[in-house]
Amino acid sequence: MKGIYVVSALAGCLGIMLGGCAKSAQAQGSGQRPAPVVSVVKMVPEEVTLTRELPGRTVPYLVAEVRPRVNGIVEERLFEEGSHVEAGQPLYQLDDALYRAEYERAKAAVEASRTAVELKRINAERTTQLYQSNAVSQQEFDNATSGLRQAEAELAVAEATLASAKVTLDYSLIASPITGQIGKSSVTKGALVTANQSDPLATVQELDTIYVDLNRSSRELLQYRKALSEGIYADAELPVTILLEDGTPYEHKGKVAFTDVTVDPTTGSFTLRVEVPNPDQLLLPGMYVRAVIGEGVREQAILVPQKAVQRDPSGRTSVMVVRDNNTVEHRSIVTGQSVGNKWLVTGGLLPGDRVVVDGLQKIRPEMTVQVGTAGAGTAEESPE
Repeated sequence: MKGIYVVSALAGCLGIMLGGCAKSAQAQGSGQRPAPVVSVVKMVPEEVTLTRELPGRTVPYLVAEVRPRVNGIVEERLFEEGSHVEAGQPLYQLDDALYRAEYERAKAAVEASRTAVELKRINAERTTQLYQSNAVSQQEFDNATSGLRQAEAELAVAEATLASAKVTLDYSLIASPITGQIGKSSVTKGALVTANQSDPLATVQELDTIYVDLNRSSRELLQYRKALSEGIYADAELPVTILLEDGTPYEHKGKVAFTDVTVDPTTGSFTLRVEVPNPDQLLLPGMYVRAVIGEGVREQAILVPQKAVQRDPSGRTSVMVVRDNNTVEHRSIVTGQSVGNKWLVTGGLLPGDRVVVDGLQKIRPEMTVQVGTAGAGTAEESPE
């Protein structure tokens, strides 16, 4: 009997094991892998101000090189190097002894000519009276009249010589032609300078306002103008942000002053000049800066996160789009410039398209997915 019980027990255990195996096999046969979860953003058109970052150099608003207009020895320097000077402020005094003597001589010649004119006028008036009474001849009257005119002409010549001597004397005191910051002096007291010499004595630069010269390719200009003509961009006068050498934005905004009309044939670029306020004179001539210049406003722009965009070896861009039935579609797109951490899409996407941003490594085209919450984007989808 004991053997029968053992056999029955073994049979029961074996039945239980076989039943469990059958259930496990049935579960494996009927079970399915869950659809992968992805995060998407819905494409919503928005108004975007498009910008372009360009390299440039600062240029003084006004530059004046100080040069002498007469010869002479520098007698005194009248300014501090690196200081602020006003227009007309004396900078150098040249030895003016010779020029002052010429001025005094010309001044005396004018006085002598005036005296001669006065004598000639008295003589002409007396001769005219005598001529009217037939006391003198026609010849004497003509001589007196012409003598007065000659004396007046000589006075005019003397006065012009005096004015010229005064100008030359004034040139011996060299003044600043503009208001601005003056640099170092290239000459010292006792130096001989000559009129209109090639080397300037000093340079004055106006820096309260400064220019930034930017280089931009002619191809980009043509594209921008085409977009304006087609109504893609809304034309607007946008401020220019200057980025300093360390990348920090300059506190004062600039504006485009003018666009050069000539393209450099060696680089294919042209100059774009920006006018920037510089009251604290933080920007100095010759500094390297970058400028973020507004190109215009795109009113119905579609932006896609950069992490959602894939590129193949040939450089073509594409995204994964989730259809309404939650299947995945591989779609080629055309991207423009970057806007922050997104790409401007110029073709391939429509408003309302749901673009996958997270979970790309788990999906392939035509696969069914579950839509989760997007980490970032224009608009987010909630779990369905």
